[in-house]
Amino acid sequence: MPLSIDLLLAFALFAFVTSVTPGPNNAMLLASGVNFGFRRTVPHILGISSGFLVLVLAVGLGLGAVFEAYPVLYKVLRYVGAAYLLYLAWNIARSGPVSQDVDGKGRPLGFWGAAAFQWVNPKAWVMALGAISTYTPLQGYFFNVVVIASLFALINAPSVGVWAGFGSVLRNVLRDPRWLRLFNYGMALLLVISLFPLLKA
Repeated sequence: MPLSIDLLLAFALFAFVTSVTPGPNNAMLLASGVNFGFRRTVPHILGISSGFLVLVLAVGLGLGAVFEAYPVLYKVLRYVGAAYLLYLAWNIARSGPVSQDVDGKGRPLGFWGAAAFQWVNPKAWVMALGAISTYTPLQGYFFNVVVIASLFALINAPSVGVWAGFGSVLRNVLRDPRWLRLFNYGMALLLVISLFPLLKA
């Protein structure tokens, strides 16, 4: 069946819920909003949505089938993603005071780093596979993949941006280095906890 309005609305709800709920991207954006402010986190937001757009296109156009044929490749990707997530958690835990980062000594994750991270982000893979397998009709498949990927990216950007905005609001509350340190440790711990479902799979 083609992409009907009902199917698009159902998919939009799926895209919003999966984008706005907690995960590695949103934990990093919350921490970035606190440590660097919303404006400096915008490239990170755009990188997430752009990288995710390319990931959904790749899954829709055959990468998912490659992983089904060669499961070991997916397993390797999962563990590379886990290692990178631990590295990001370490960097968040070591982030300096807000005032230091405002002076430019600290740097948020940039566009390309955030885009590349989607390829090793377990939640992004689950979201991409779910979007393609559940909401992409076979009739007019190529066109439908492009529509689904584009709509997902459009919904994803403002949904994840909420987390950076919330972090930016918390910025003034966390000017005390002790509270900021506790916050960063908490965010790093959440990233590590997000690995448990990945490692159990």
